[in-house]
Amino acid sequence: MSTAKKPWPTPPRNAPKRDVDPIVLQIVEGTLNSIEREIEYAIERTARSPMIREAHDYRVGLFDRYCRKLTGRSYSAMPNAVVRDYPPETMVPGDVFLMNDTYLTEGSIGHLPDMCSTVPVFHQGEVVAYIQAFGHHDDIGGRVPGSMPGTAVTVFEEGLAIPPIKLYSAGRRNDEAFKIIKRNTRVPEMLAADLDSEVQACLMGARRMSELFERFGTETVEACFQAVLDKCRDIYRSELLPKIADGTYAWEDFVEHDGISDPKLHNLALKMTKSGDRLTLDFTGTDPQSSGPINWPADYADGAFLIKWIAPILRNLADTPERAAEIHVNEGVCEVFDIVFPPKGTLITPEWPAATNARSFVLLRSLGLLAGVVAQAVEGRMPADQETIRYTGFYGNDASGKPFLSREVLGGGSGGRYYADGNDAIHIVPDSRNQPAEFTEHRFPVLVETLALRTDSGGAGKRRGGLGYEKHYRALVDCFTIVTADRVRLGCYGLNGGRAGRPFCVTIDPAGRAKDLGGLVDGEPVKAGEVVRVITTGGGGWGDPLEREPDRVRADVIDGKVSSRSSRADYGVVLVGDKMEIDHAATAALRAELRRKRAGPLPMIDRGPGYQKLRERPA
Repeated sequence: MSTAKKPWPTPPRNAPKRDVDPIVLQIVEGTLNSIEREIEYAIERTARSPMIREAHDYRVGLFDRYCRKLTGRSYSAMPNAVVRDYPPETMVPGDVFLMNDTYLTEGSIGHLPDMCSTVPVFHQGEVVAYIQAFGHHDDIGGRVPGSMPGTAVTVFEEGLAIPPIKLYSAGRRNDEAFKIIKRNTRVPEMLAADLDSEVQACLMGARRMSELFERFGTETVEACFQAVLDKCRDIYRSELLPKIADGTYAWEDFVEHDGISDPKLHNLALKMTKSGDRLTLDFTGTDPQSSGPINWPADYADGAFLIKWIAPILRNLADTPERAAEIHVNEGVCEVFDIVFPPKGTLITPEWPAATNARSFVLLRSLGLLAGVVAQAVEGRMPADQETIRYTGFYGNDASGKPFLSREVLGGGSGGRYYADGNDAIHIVPDSRNQPAEFTEHRFPVLVETLALRTDSGGAGKRRGGLGYEKHYRALVDCFTIVTADRVRLGCYGLNGGRAGRPFCVTIDPAGRAKDLGGLVDGEPVKAGEVVRVITTGGGGWGDPLEREPDRVRADVIDGKVSSRSSRADYGVVLVGDKMEIDHAATAALRAELRRKRAGPLPMIDRGPGYQKLRERPA
């Protein structure tokens, strides 16, 4: 990492390590996790927007005085930008800061709907920690309802950008700033209520954190903070990194469209060098920044947000799944990684004012990018690919003429693993979920006619990829649908002989005109009575499909997860009769025939047929 002086406090170098009572450490660490969950629960119970209250698209973070993240349940933003612009010695109790500018938040906010509140924690008159919460708000202005125009070419089209500002000063709200924010959204009352929810939840969390310092004192609590960070760092150094042989490994993955140019392969390149107890990740070779909104400014604060975002994928190297679940990733992991960014002007180093609202494409691709490069070093003992964020929705006027905006984040199937199938219909944000049908139908002029798992969507493998969603909405009024999604052509890759999962698709009126939409749609007309079918991605498969136990294939067919056609064509399993009994002799013969027809050994990584089609397109 860089040794340049940071515009925020940094821990003293070579400070003597303080002994920590293990019981006190357990209490402090448990209290931090409890505070994080209490803040999350308070937001869930008091927010107003469907995206936050129902879909749970929000995150909480607890940080020490040096802006180091202490909790590891999920990713969060960072307070660095606030501290950069408002030094701690100028802060007073009751101050609350707000920000969402993608270029002025040290790489921790990816698009404008993610508005972030920051509250400093005080003890004996000085700042000792920070509490943050950010949520994906339904609308913050811009050219398209939902503030995510798929054809945006600059941030000015995406909504109101807020650099770090002091929204509350000593407990008093800046109502003039609040008035500007409300004026720049299509849902002012809902946004105001959400911000109140997040601010008050953070203030509550700050009180809880202050109580921790009052109980044990600054020296003891900060010694525990350091021990929590050291534990994360040491787990990576002693348990996970030794599974990777020293050497250099390279791979690339792709985003397939940017909303502006014709679909093509936008390259994300990674070269990983493992040397002892450090990993160097070099993204040199990544394509230039896009004309459309798929850029992600990740190269701030020495890439600290990027490290904390992708490092959890290495938990898959733990000896057991149970052990992996015990590893919480905090700022300590930043001591294990070095990041080399390409010069300014690439997909992960874009220059302002490049559009960023669909940055989730690159954000999610970076997870699969690291998993793919590590897989080459560990004989494929990593999970296959998954794509578990995409936004769909509707906007227009209801039957009474009142404007409405419905936004939903739908997950997908996770990748198969060497020890288990992928999970069905998961969301990458912990505790996130699809909107309940009852809520959607009560709040918006839309009927949810189908919510199911998509048969055959998971990539075939010895361990099958998880299944994606299939959800059908019937519009009750003339309106518009909006889509922000990747993996429309490229399926989630299969690993170690497993096959890629099925891609994403949105179809208007599947029983009639059947118009398939692309992945970046600002507002496709939908007539009253028409159905919009959304099918999300399945995870990639892991391992040779012909090695999957026939009993598992039979169970999948009975459960509707795999079709009878796929059981024969992909798995070589012959099922007969109404009870779907396995014909073992015919199965053995079919599997032998399918093996003979193979052109050669199965690839380590299978990208699916969409990759070859895009690769063959003229530049």
